[in-house]
Amino acid sequence: MQEVTFGGQTFDGFLRGRLTLATSIELFLDPLIIVCSIFIVAAWLGQPLEAHHISLALIALLATFPGSLRLRDTGWRMAWRAAGEWLLIVAMLLLFGYASGYIDYFTSSFITGWVSTSMAGILVAHEVARRVLPTVLQHAHVCNAVIVGGNDLGITLSRQFIDNQYLGVKFAGFFDDREAERLTNIGDARLLGSLKNLATYVKANRVDHIYIALPMASQPRILSLLDDMRDTTASIFFVPDIFMTDLIQGRVDSINGMPVVAVCETPFTGVRGVIKRASDIVLSSLILLAISPVFAAVAFGVYRSSPGPIIFAQRRYGLDGREIIVYKFRSMSVTEDGDKKYTQVTRGDPRVTPFGNFIRKTSLDELPQFINVLQGRMSIVGPRPHAISVNEQYRKLIPGYMVRHKVKPGITGWAQVNGYRGGDDLDHMKMRIKYDLEYLRNWSLRLDLLIILRTVKLVAKDSKAF
Repeated sequence: MQEVTFGGQTFDGFLRGRLTLATSIELFLDPLIIVCSIFIVAAWLGQPLEAHHISLALIALLATFPGSLRLRDTGWRMAWRAAGEWLLIVAMLLLFGYASGYIDYFTSSFITGWVSTSMAGILVAHEVARRVLPTVLQHAHVCNAVIVGGNDLGITLSRQFIDNQYLGVKFAGFFDDREAERLTNIGDARLLGSLKNLATYVKANRVDHIYIALPMASQPRILSLLDDMRDTTASIFFVPDIFMTDLIQGRVDSINGMPVVAVCETPFTGVRGVIKRASDIVLSSLILLAISPVFAAVAFGVYRSSPGPIIFAQRRYGLDGREIIVYKFRSMSVTEDGDKKYTQVTRGDPRVTPFGNFIRKTSLDELPQFINVLQGRMSIVGPRPHAISVNEQYRKLIPGYMVRHKVKPGITGWAQVNGYRGGDDLDHMKMRIKYDLEYLRNWSLRLDLLIILRTVKLVAKDSKAF
């Protein structure tokens, strides 16, 4: 069965937004532990609380909020992932600290104490939450829920209720006008009756939540059902069947009080857009400063390798499908920008110069794109920009291809670190688009940092590069 998603999440994520206890713990537990560890370690070492401690607390809060418990993982897997994510953030903070000189404000004993204390606190808190939360939720108010509609949408929703003990929902069964013999796909779940029996059942059994999973085409039935529910105190939620499609950053919004559902939207709106742009400016500035000697050496190497420009400007599609100019160090004896025609580079391609082969294999040819990032044309992390002719070819063959242009193209991306760096055949391109869209659904600053670190590791030993 197709997985139902809302905003890139399963119904698990969609429903958790209604649970104050479990959601609050998940959102705030890690950031609270990490920030409190700063003050605890400073007090333990006898250091007065100063501006640089407050600044570090704010940076750590932004980098770790919202937290994630992954309570359905095993204990070891949950601990491993929590430790890995925190060490990844620590590595990026240390890199920023060394590059900016900000780290000089802190003693080595403070840094060691903070990282180790916060790590221990996170691991202990996650294990306690995993063991204690189910018991707490059992004693808290549990919502009794029924689902109207035994279709794929309703069945997927019911499985989230049954499988996830942290939702705090007791699922009673389905209401559907079809006979039980036609609803074999509901499995062991109960068919409680037809829609006309719903109001009576709700009153008699103190049902808290009713989830309507009927198709949009069933509007008269839905209106009649809502009219019957006026004499009950149950909360009613409509689960429209547009959630069966592949939403990109889907969410419910409003325009002057009128509700609208975002089906396909960029993840970088509002504060998230500010965070993304700020991280691009800070990181690209620091990287350009750090690699300036390498930048100059590569430029000189290109100049000496063969006649032609040092920087090669290529036309690509950027944000919202608008044409942009992307910079690269020239690695070939020709300057084909891929507007009308693009010939994919192959291993041993005679157009690639000997020095060009070296900078392509080490990805040094991509360094000028950090200038594109500062200009605002690109991002450090995002879907890689394709030649215009390649775009025009595959947008007709791959559904959702152009959705990748809801964000700025990146120097590296989720597809690249998952093994889809090059290759323009159809199967390879489909997988690349799959990972690009997955990035759009699940973006976070933490994911960007993970991709950057995996890119560094990949560049150092990528046997596929040429």
